[in-house]
Amino acid sequence: MNIILIGPPGSGKGTQAKILEERHNMKQLSSGDMLRAAVSEGTEIGKKAKSYMEAGELVPDDLVVEIVTDQIEKLGDKGFILDGFPRNVHQAEVLDQMLDQRDRNIDRVLVVEVNDDVLVERIAGRYTCAQCGEGYHDKFKQPEKEGVCDKCGSTEFIRRPDDNPDTVRNRLAVYHEQTKPLVDYYKEQGKVRVIDGEQPIEEVTKALEQAMS
Repeated sequence: MNIILIGPPGSGKGTQAKILEERHNMKQLSSGDMLRAAVSEGTEIGKKAKSYMEAGELVPDDLVVEIVTDQIEKLGDKGFILDGFPRNVHQAEVLDQMLDQRDRNIDRVLVVEVNDDVLVERIAGRYTCAQCGEGYHDKFKQPEKEGVCDKCGSTEFIRRPDDNPDTVRNRLAVYHEQTKPLVDYYKEQGKVRVIDGEQPIEEVTKALEQAMS
């Protein structure tokens, strides 16, 4: 099975992709990871992408799709999970064309939905140990001993500067603006299944697996 996993920042989409990858012998394909891999491998596609990236420009949609398709071809018959791609309707249309030429297709588009207020609370409360990178949260996961990392004993913690409520809400507004047309595109194909991402992790996984069947 080939699926696209869509979800806003803080929805747990990355965690779920890893779980599905392990359970169903699928391959998670992240657009960012694929771009970096193509560049590091020095492939012809990677060289083209590198010139745009070094110039600080967005890699053109058609080139991104080409890189994604190249990675998909390497999988053979193995199913995949697209994470972070496609980002717009044009990318989706080009992807459909390239997959169709290879007798493949997208089977399901799984959309993980979480209320914006919940996402702001999730993201704005995150912080990590400055020493080992262990993740914590003001509400959901605090160190057993206040101010001391459970993993390495460090007392230094950091927060990402963009993990503040105003910035998070701006990021979510951009996500909704970009994603709605994409979801509508796949709804017309009857491939969209919406998942409640506010459930416990294991329940979200269960719902995703049911939507895949």
